[in-house]
Amino acid sequence: MTREEIIQQVNTVFIDQFEIAAEKLTPEKNLFVDLGLDSLDIVDLLVELHKTFGIALRNNEEVRNVRTLGDVYDFLEKYAREHPEEIRAAK
Repeated sequence: MTREEIIQQVNTVFIDQFEIAAEKLTPEKNLFVDLGLDSLDIVDLLVELHKTFGIALRNNEEVRNVRTLGDVYDFLEKYAREHPEEIRAAK
């Protein structure tokens, strides 16, 4: 899975689940400050990313360090590289 595919799928989650305009979805945006997510939204985000990519994220320690949209992209890109058999493209 390429970084571009990851970005596209993650952005789709933000657009569909949180109704955030596509033009606001840039890597430097802070999930809380800039995109307005709260702790409950983060749980919803983890669920949607699980559905989209087929991986469980809730108990992953690295997820706790995610602060920006770019961090989400980087985390998923690294995960896809390290566990290509686990991650899937959205259908």
